[in-house]
Amino acid sequence: MLTDILLASLGLVILLLAGDALVRGAVNLALRIGVPALLVSLTIVAFGTSAPELLISVAAILDGAPGIALGNVVGSNTANILLVLGIPALMTGLATEGHDTRKTYSMMIAASVLFIALAFAGPFTWWHGLILLAGLSVVLGDAFRSARNHRRDNREAAEAAVEAEEIDLEGADDEMPGWKVALFLVLGLVGLPLGADILVDSSVRIAETLGVPDTVIGLTLIAIGTSLPELATTVMAAIRRQADVALGNVIGSNMFNLLAIIGVSSFVGEIPVDPVLLRFDLWVMLGASLLLAPFVFLHWRMGRAWGVALSALYVGYLYLVVA
Repeated sequence: MLTDILLASLGLVILLLAGDALVRGAVNLALRIGVPALLVSLTIVAFGTSAPELLISVAAILDGAPGIALGNVVGSNTANILLVLGIPALMTGLATEGHDTRKTYSMMIAASVLFIALAFAGPFTWWHGLILLAGLSVVLGDAFRSARNHRRDNREAAEAAVEAEEIDLEGADDEMPGWKVALFLVLGLVGLPLGADILVDSSVRIAETLGVPDTVIGLTLIAIGTSLPELATTVMAAIRRQADVALGNVIGSNMFNLLAIIGVSSFVGEIPVDPVLLRFDLWVMLGASLLLAPFVFLHWRMGRAWGVALSALYVGYLYLVVA
């Protein structure tokens, strides 16, 4: 089993590096051909950072382990709130006053409720996927309209900030040569399916060796692994005192996991819903999401005590899952 654990770690590393390479290549290619930075940030960057989870889900379904796909999404969303916000809060605290994330947070809760309702109407098939992707289109359309209206209402300031925005856009580099852009794209497109295949195959063997359902592997090992990029981003945001970035990163990632990952994966094959998910894990995911309400609507400060509480809740959740 040690070999399989090492292979799973290798697959995860390949996935994360390939996902980063794809984002960098796609962002710079889009900006070179004149795609607005705003549109790039709403689409290419968002989809690119979710590419590892998507490839894992597709590979799991094709390999006959759909429980990994569903467990990864549910487990990642829970980890994103309890772990990805808990650790930075434990380190430095997160000051949420002055940051308005009410609208996007409400959309995340709506997406969570929709996802749970469809899970009870499962297994997930293509028509579930259509509903989830329709929800994604509403979220993206609203984000694009809001950003466009904000830019129009503040045209002078916005025009002055366009150049800075393109520089600050994740992965953007005005001086990157064309061969390097192509190399990043190739590495991303080759590395993502390779890493996903290695990670899923080794994870299935680990599950068989331990005698646990593949859903448990998705909820734990793979969910934590695929939440590492969000954790790194959120820790840096906390250090820089950018609580809006930290919350926005988690909220956006959770919406994409629910609407895009399962939405697309359901067209690859049927995704059965483990009864344990219906009884426990989906409700933990929703409960964790609701824990953010006081910080979003009442602007409570997420201090170190809350960081301890959130992290402890996640440790307790993992114990219940694997026990």
